[in-house]
Amino acid sequence: MEWYLYPAVIAAGFVAGFINTLAGSGSVVTLPLLIFVGLPATVANGTNRVAILLQNVVGVSSFRRENMLDTRGALILGIPAVVGSIIGANIAANLNEEVLQTVIGVIMVIMLFVILVRPKRWLEGELTHLEGWPSWWQWLLFFAIGMYGGFIQAGVGVFLLAGLVLGAGYDLVRANAVKVGIVLLFTIFALAVFVLNDQVNWFIGFVLAIGNMLGAWVATKVAVDKGAIWVRRLLIVVVIFSAARFLGIIDWLGTLF
Repeated sequence: MEWYLYPAVIAAGFVAGFINTLAGSGSVVTLPLLIFVGLPATVANGTNRVAILLQNVVGVSSFRRENMLDTRGALILGIPAVVGSIIGANIAANLNEEVLQTVIGVIMVIMLFVILVRPKRWLEGELTHLEGWPSWWQWLLFFAIGMYGGFIQAGVGVFLLAGLVLGAGYDLVRANAVKVGIVLLFTIFALAVFVLNDQVNWFIGFVLAIGNMLGAWVATKVAVDKGAIWVRRLLIVVVIFSAARFLGIIDWLGTLF
């Protein structure tokens, strides 16, 4: 990799770490860049997990210092997500990625309408700490999200936020904190699968992680200081961009201009 690409990788990592911590889909930025610098798609997918892992170590530490993280909730809801992520990482090379991206794009559009039509549900969650145990459908929901996260990562943060706000009842800021904890848990296991398959470039992964960690640290400060309203606005922007990216609209516009 040429020397002038290192600042670009770190900058992309910062953007991804910031977006991932506050909303999700930051990997939409980093995965194409990793492929651009010469990594095969499978290795780019695995290498990206190194930065995601370290990004979420910083995010969890920062949210805990701000007393915003429900550690028990993250651990309990992380159990089905971890199981799903292991399965998703193992089948990553066997699914039709083009079809999957189209489905994700459609889901993102639906989610955008949910966010816009029911704003209070995202801003006024009642749950600060998970009590008891999740219901069977919550186990299934987070298992499915974990499976997707193990498969490709990009967009998993948005799905986790939807599950934590609409399915579990957290407000958006605390949901962000729990989301970071869950992603940290299942990324450990997903990364292990990629390591065992020799699909990780450690050097580029650590370079990318510099930016991701800085972005995560800044994002936790913004989330606490600005509150749920500002985070919701960013989430809307991220969902719109992600839907356009997964549905191929951005690529189509690129052919026009």
